[in-house]
Formats: sequence, structure tokens, C-alpha cells
Amino acid sequence: MVNNDCESPSCSSCDAASSCSSRKDTGSLIIEQSPFNQVKHVVAVMSGKGGVGKSTVTALLASNLAKADYKIGIMDADITGPSIPKLFGLSEKPGQDERGLLPVESSLGIEIMSLNLLLPDETEPVVWRGPIIGSAIKQFWTDVVWGELDLLVVDLPPGTGDAALTVLQSLPVSGIIMVSTPQELATMIVTKALKMADRMAIPMLGLVENMSYTICPHCGEEIRIFGTSKAQEFADSVGTDLLAVLPIDPRLSSLADAGQIEKYDLSLTKFVNTVTGKLGL
Repeated sequence: MVNNDCESPSCSSCDAASSCSSRKDTGSLIIEQSPFNQVKHVVAVMSGKGGVGKSTVTALLASNLAKADYKIGIMDADITGPSIPKLFGLSEKPGQDERGLLPVESSLGIEIMSLNLLLPDETEPVVWRGPIIGSAIKQFWTDVVWGELDLLVVDLPPGTGDAALTVLQSLPVSGIIMVSTPQELATMIVTKALKMADRMAIPMLGLVENMSYTICPHCGEEIRIFGTSKAQEFADSVGTDLLAVLPIDPRLSSLADAGQIEKYDLSLTKFVNTVTGKLGL
């Protein structure tokens, strides 16, 4: 639904969309927080296609926010392909009390919940249909004891299917971070996800271009493996901020494989400041 008094051509790029009357008209499906949770903001990390490093971006954002003394949680909504526990080196099972499931804490104190933490074996496949996946995501919102969080980052599966729809319709999402790569194919498919967010009147916090370049270990030159970066041009064309341009870094890959992504020392000051500024944190 569109607010006829609104001067913005796009809900996804509007900073006021979270308080807009048109947004409230679409909010009847949103599930209220449990009384034991006080989550200030929910942000979804989204991509149009797989393999662009969305979970890595989620982990890096959460780690940088935690290092800046924000209280952060991650909901791994990629039910059939969860990778968040592996990135943080977590394997212990979530606890439980009379209120519900207790998230597992990372070394920086990030509260994490993922279906992989509930499986008897992390390599066990999750062969579920869409409605069951949607139900699991809703339970991660209602039955997990998140406590007091400044920000809950939701790592979505790729695409615009059931899981993404469940999160955007059922959770009070304050904004979306879109992840892409320099390839034209990736940006074309990301545009589909942007249009989905716009139709649901959820503001776009910005774009992250991942795998933009790598550094030659011998001469230090930037090598654009996937071609010239189109990040700023694309962000301008859709009316959003370019939050970060991330490299292909063998050290990041090594730390991620070792479950030590929180030790990666790339500064994401602009990314963090833009997101927290738009959310009023």
C-alpha cells in the first residue's frame, strides 16, 4: 500500500518508512516480541542469489558492532543451508529454561541461534518444505530468549522465497542490507530482491559489494577478478548508500574456516556508522 501524501518514490530508500502509515497498514502479520525480549531493531541481510557472501557480511557486521559495544544477536534464517555457527566456531547445543531456548554466545558475546546448533550432526541435511521452514523462523523469534539487544541481524537465505517472505512479513524489520558482487548477473538478481523489499515498504539501509577485488601478494596491486566495480553506480541508481566494498581475502577465508571470523581485523567504520545512524542507535 502506498501513502498518497508521501513524496518518496521508493519505500526501500525512505528513512521514514519504519514509521510510515503505509508501512503500518502492512504490519498486521508482524509477531510481537515475547515479554522476556527487548530487541530494539531487526535488520535483514539479503541477496538475490547465493554465493555472494551474505553470511560472511552478516558475521562481519555483527562482529564490528559487538566490538563497538553494541548488544548484538544473529538469527540464522537460512534453515536449509546454515553457516553462521561454523563461521563463529560454535558447536555447543543451546540451553533451555522455562522461557525458551537460550542462544549460544560467541567469544565477543554475540547471541546466536541456528538450526545447525540443534541438529545431532552439523552435516545432517534439513529436508523441509516451505511452511515448516517458515514456522521454524517464527519460533526463532518467539521462543528464543534474546534478552536485551540493540540489534538482531537476520541472515536470510538467497532469493525471494518462503524464508525471506516469512522474515519480512512476520518480524518487525527496521531495514535491509543487500549484498552483491561486481558481476552484472548478481546486480540484476539483486534488483529483484530490492523490488521485493520496496513492495513490502521496508527501508533499504544500503548495499555491500563483496568479492570486489583482491590484492596481489607480490606487488600489492588491486586485481578486479570479476571486472570493474559497479557498486557506487548501482547504489546511486537505486537510491541507497554504498555501505562497504569488501575484498577477496585469503586470511578471511582461513579465519572463517577455522571458526574465528571475529578475529578478522578489517575496519568497517562507515558500514557500522551508517547502519547505526539510520537506526538511531
